[in-house]
Amino acid sequence: MEHFDIAVVGLGVLGSAAAYQAALRGKKVVAFEQFELGHVKGASHDTSRIVRTANATPQYVSLAKAAYKDWAYLEKATDQKLLTITGGVMFFPNGSNPPRVDFTTSLAAKNVPYEVLDSKEVNKRWPQFNIPDTVETLYTADTGIAHAAKTVLAMQSLARTNGAILKEHTRVDRVTPKTSSTGVVIETSKGQFHAAKVILATDAWTNKLLAPLGVHIPLTAMQEQVTYFKPTDEQAWEPARFPVWIWGGDPCFYGFPSFGEPTIKVARDTSNNFMTPEQRTYVHSPQLLEQLCSFVGNFMPDKGRQPLRTITCQYSITPDRQFIISPLEKHQDIIVGLGAAHAFKFAPAFGRALAELAIDGKSTEDLSKFGIPNNAIHTRKL
Repeated sequence: MEHFDIAVVGLGVLGSAAAYQAALRGKKVVAFEQFELGHVKGASHDTSRIVRTANATPQYVSLAKAAYKDWAYLEKATDQKLLTITGGVMFFPNGSNPPRVDFTTSLAAKNVPYEVLDSKEVNKRWPQFNIPDTVETLYTADTGIAHAAKTVLAMQSLARTNGAILKEHTRVDRVTPKTSSTGVVIETSKGQFHAAKVILATDAWTNKLLAPLGVHIPLTAMQEQVTYFKPTDEQAWEPARFPVWIWGGDPCFYGFPSFGEPTIKVARDTSNNFMTPEQRTYVHSPQLLEQLCSFVGNFMPDKGRQPLRTITCQYSITPDRQFIISPLEKHQDIIVGLGAAHAFKFAPAFGRALAELAIDGKSTEDLSKFGIPNNAIHTRKL
């Protein structure tokens, strides 16, 4: 039986990043995807994701800064433009949690430039917005857009170029820790494989593979949706004239300038449309769409704007929405990567950290905040 240095389970953006980062380092890599490559059943498809350093926690700012360097390498290695920098604004109405000061404190601590703007300045720079006087605004020039589907494909292509074997339509049913005579055993729908280390980048399916190991990570899965609108004046919403934005209220909304087509993309974050992957309908909620249209109508007035299409994706949320980039405590050869539905911007660095853990047992990044949660359940020893 062929033996691999590293096996990666799950080929969304995080698994694809881990696979190419490990292959770049000369390791013999095999990676498994239960569906077809580029599928729409997870959280890595569609056209666009926000990239930014702005974060209320300094450790995430550091990882984002590192990720921009990894993004640059990925673009050079694949000869593709994957990021479009537009600048971005975050809006903080009264009572925002976390507040604006947490973001500016983190950015200042990591030497990332920013501006704090009042509503008059925002409405002057971007008259497409209608911002009340009570709202604080944070502007960061390094914010922009990652092309989502294109990025995943680029990572997979680079992994293969460097010798990784990617197996789609190959479901992993069980991962058994290695004994003195074997590596980690990966049992799949297409046979058994052995590897020295295994990286689980399996999102909402993670606990199915952890259960036989006596571990359960509290995860909340929900179906989310994004809507593309056709604006009246297409040119007013082009990236050169309109930024990426995030409304930091409750509920939270976010959106993009036009990107690849004459539309703008807008969504609510964490709509609490709870489900499991097996229960997912792929049918969008008319109530959530109505809520979104009502918010956008006041926030970015445009009487002639029309919703064109609404598509769904899957969120898998960890406790406190913290990343997990860590080996299992009792099975150090099995490493878990969970991005809590906000990891795409970090993906090249996130995957590098997973690969470094698998190869060196440690990462060049500070991962002290990203361990297995204390409330993870350890049911029994294997």
